[in-house]
Amino acid sequence: MRPPVILKTTTSLLDSSSSSPPCDRRLNTLARHFLPQMASHDSISASPTSASDSVFNHLVRAPEDPILGVTVAYNKDPSPVKLNLGVGAYRTEEGKPLVLNVVRRVEQQLINDVSRNKEYIPIVGLADFNKLSAKLIFGADSPAIQDNRVTTVQCLSGTGSLRVGGEFLAKHYHQRTIYLPTPTWGNHPKVFNLAGLSVKTYRYYAPATRGLDFQGLLEDLGSAPSGSIVLLHACAHNPTGVDPTLEQWEQIRQLIRSKALLPFFDSAYQGFASGSLDADAQPVRLFVADGGELLVAQSYAKNLGLYGERVGALSIVCKSADVASRVESQLKLVIRPMYSSPPIHGASIVAAILKDR
Repeated sequence: MRPPVILKTTTSLLDSSSSSPPCDRRLNTLARHFLPQMASHDSISASPTSASDSVFNHLVRAPEDPILGVTVAYNKDPSPVKLNLGVGAYRTEEGKPLVLNVVRRVEQQLINDVSRNKEYIPIVGLADFNKLSAKLIFGADSPAIQDNRVTTVQCLSGTGSLRVGGEFLAKHYHQRTIYLPTPTWGNHPKVFNLAGLSVKTYRYYAPATRGLDFQGLLEDLGSAPSGSIVLLHACAHNPTGVDPTLEQWEQIRQLIRSKALLPFFDSAYQGFASGSLDADAQPVRLFVADGGELLVAQSYAKNLGLYGERVGALSIVCKSADVASRVESQLKLVIRPMYSSPPIHGASIVAAILKDR
């Protein structure tokens, strides 16, 4: 190795007489500065290399995610005859991932547009994407949109939208308890707990009838403290697929408003329950029509098959345009230290599709 050779050379320089050439004397002076440092480095013990010395040795192996872990097991299984019943995703007849034709076409258009760049987008995301997402869930003629009472921010799919909304509520809402239906998506409790909210549940599914426990739902929400946050699946309830009828939704709305509860909709499957984007948005629009406030998390993972693009939106409907503007300013403060600004590609795909009737 080179260092020992240099050390030997510099040591011999230290022993050289004052009659040495000027260049040697200069090296001699430099060596006097460096040799003490080299000696001190030699005295430092080597970093621990054994596993037992790791500062993380106290960690236990965490279990696989109950949903995503199925995909991990699927990928490890050598069997040529297998099905992945974990995450719901479009597949070909051969079981291969499927990208929708409309997504392929739009992506090609984006690639061919040489004016596009890879600059950072605003903290709140693409303006067109946000406007079109709000129209998709609330309706193009929504009075809340027309009155500028809606603030929409682009987030990292549905999960990111829920997390940003949860952290915003934990910081700025007077109640820090959120009620989740039983059962619900497995990630809901983790997302809201880590966001700083206390999680409680309300009855939803009745296994005996394989339907909605509507009476139990009304009783549990009726006994929830005033101001509590209530998570509602906008449509295609995950994991049961059981949704209230529109008449039942109206009763739920009346109860929630009478108790001054705050509805937080999770819309991950708009279009899947009925086949109509508008019909699946009706429960949300019922709540918007009464002039009250609410939150909605949207995901485009399922209805556009953009799983890996992480495209979603969080909308908050407020009492006035002024409040909506202030809410947006605070959402920026939640997002900035979390991921700074959202990615551009997936949102550009969604915006291009939603622009074209």
